[in-house]
Amino acid sequence: MERLVVITGLSGSGKSLAANAFEDLGYFCVDNLPVGLIQPFNALIQRSGEQLSQAALVIDAREGGFLKQFPEVLHELRQNRVPVHLLFLDCDDEVLKRRFSESRRPHPLAGPTDTVEDAIREERATLSRLRDLADRIIDTSRFTSHELRAFLRNSYSTIGTREVPRVNLVSFGFKYGVPTESDLVFDVRFLPNPYFVDGLRHLDGRTDEVQAFLSKQPATGGFVDHLSKMLDFLIPLYGAEGKTYLTVGLGCTGGKHRSVGLVERMGGYLGGKEIPFTISHRDLGKE
Repeated sequence: MERLVVITGLSGSGKSLAANAFEDLGYFCVDNLPVGLIQPFNALIQRSGEQLSQAALVIDAREGGFLKQFPEVLHELRQNRVPVHLLFLDCDDEVLKRRFSESRRPHPLAGPTDTVEDAIREERATLSRLRDLADRIIDTSRFTSHELRAFLRNSYSTIGTREVPRVNLVSFGFKYGVPTESDLVFDVRFLPNPYFVDGLRHLDGRTDEVQAFLSKQPATGGFVDHLSKMLDFLIPLYGAEGKTYLTVGLGCTGGKHRSVGLVERMGGYLGGKEIPFTISHRDLGKE
């Protein structure tokens, strides 16, 4: 089997959407499989040969007490060299509350007298061990459903066939927090801010005008050159350790000008090197 992806995370974070995205990629998907059946399921998949080369399972807090068994099951799978990948979907509490309000569905852990906040707090505590064990954590707070499915399809479409990690370039604004899924974070606030330049405030880093402004700054070229060399050095090393994704976050104040412009430049560099990559401008459109 090429890959067994176990999808877990908070209720409302997008696990069902993730399962649909993997199904679109040809994975055999099972939702809410009991932890005790993961090992038999894996054995069944192994006996199927090439018929089922990729599978995805969704497990979450609905498992209750059985969830405590999962770390041991995961350890056994890895000890037996099963290519298992644990994907954890996280999300901000306020976004989760809004999603439950919009869907008008109760939180699965909410008792008769519990609030949604109580249920979310309990679920975070229940899943904290799984989050620590995750191979990859994705914060879905700022994804629409379409964006999340597209992001997962782009990220996992060639998994198992790559020799180097897929690099996820993320621009963000420090005022909104550092992306939790980042492996490497770079602060580009050392560059002058186009926000304070007449004619550039309402543009973003993808435009020719902002790119021209950044090109005029003496430090821009040096930063891009140093970061390029660092990624040239690190990407093969991460690949040799079996890491399939490398998320690189570039942050400025608001995530609109400098970080966006530099992410676009780094995307051009990686594309020229034929290194698989995705670009996400997390905070574009925010005030």
